[in-house]
Amino acid sequence: MSRIVEFLIGLLFGLGLILSGMTDPGKVQGFLDLAGAWDPSLAFVMGGAIAVGFFAYALARRRTTAVLGGAMHLPKATQIDRRLVLGSLTFGVGWGLAGFCPGPGVVSMAAGEPKALVFVLAMLAGMVVFEIVERRGRPLAPA
Repeated sequence: MSRIVEFLIGLLFGLGLILSGMTDPGKVQGFLDLAGAWDPSLAFVMGGAIAVGFFAYALARRRTTAVLGGAMHLPKATQIDRRLVLGSLTFGVGWGLAGFCPGPGVVSMAAGEPKALVFVLAMLAGMVVFEIVERRGRPLAPA
């Protein structure tokens, strides 16, 4: 039953991305073009997402189990460190260049958008490179 609920929530999320215009790279790049023909409409989408996330996270912090009964796995890190800043910058540059972020990229790819397929493949390749670099940077077994 939980897989059906997870699928329906994912479907609802995908539909929200489509309706908000987040799957249109031109709309995203128009939002990021502050010096040109700036399109502020995605600011409302982001503001709504931040508001929902803020209250959902506040509620989640008081719970011991997820709504569907699983364990809660909330982030423990509270520091803004080099890795967070570099990851955020990398995400932002990729978003600005491609006009996609991961969720909308997958939705657009599923809708048959060729540029989104290239984006998702590049994103997956980046994940693989990250894992390789992470594994080489750390010992495989504790010393």
